Amino acid sequence: MAVLGRAAEPVQRALNEIATELPFPLLGVDTDYGSEFINYHLKRWCDTRQIQFTRGRPYKKDDNAHIEQKNWTHVRKLLAWDRHDTHEAVAAMNDLYRNELRLWMNLFLPSVKLLKKVRVGSKVRRVYDAACTPFERVKSCPQADPRNLAQLVQLRKRLDPFQLSRAIDRKLERISRLANRRLSPRAEQQTTQGATQQKRPGAGCGKDAHQNHGLGNPAHCGDSHFPTAAPTTNFRLHFKCLDNRGFGYILRWLDRESNLPTCPRQPR
Repeated sequence: MAVLGRAAEPVQRALNEIATELPFPLLGVDTDYGSEFINYHLKRWCDTRQIQFTRGRPYKKDDNAHIEQKNWTHVRKLLAWDRHDTHEAVAAMNDLYRNELRLWMNLFLPSVKLLKKVRVGSKVRRVYDAACTPFERVKSCPQADPRNLAQLVQLRKRLDPFQLSRAIDRKLERISRLANRRLSPRAEQQTTQGATQQKRPGAGCGKDAHQNHGLGNPAHCGDSHFPTAAPTTNFRLHFKCLDNRGFGYILRWLDRESNLPTCPRQPR
């Protein structure tokens, strides 16, 4: 869940919503050393609900290794490193997290867990369990709430993963448009085109040669199959791993940027 700022009130609201939506009782909260968690407000919230409150050591990410890895799969892989600092952007992100993305990750996306490590000579071989979804893990847990579990079973039968995937793509595009950038991609494109038209190609050397040919590597401009003057802010999610729909993002980005000027081939 996305929270704007580090104030105690929005953090507690997020924790209340998380505790309500969990299919099992919340027994403990283990946080990092951030000031949004290490305060008397959160401690009082945990004491009131008889929840154990613990924290990791400063500068020791391995204390929360299973949570830190979600920064990639649930945040950076989807939203990249764009800056979202408006209430509209946070509301759009939470709308995605509460609905389609939550259902996709928990009901349809399988994962594996490390069981043990076996040393074979100088190498270490990792042994994992069978791949299953978080829903299947909760279903086999004896502490799960039967009433909430029955609702999840019926919900999974009604959902179509392909429709969820398309809805996630649409919402990600909208969140990307709400990102805070100093110049929009269209404004940067026009600025790059204007600078390329004003400067005479082939003039200068060293840093001047790089400036005359826009962004990209001038040494490879002649052999490039796509424009190298594209602004880097447009890459956003388009460099996402190719194990799912990222390849489609790359193709759409290339189609949209195909009208950018390419660097001219330098005479030898």
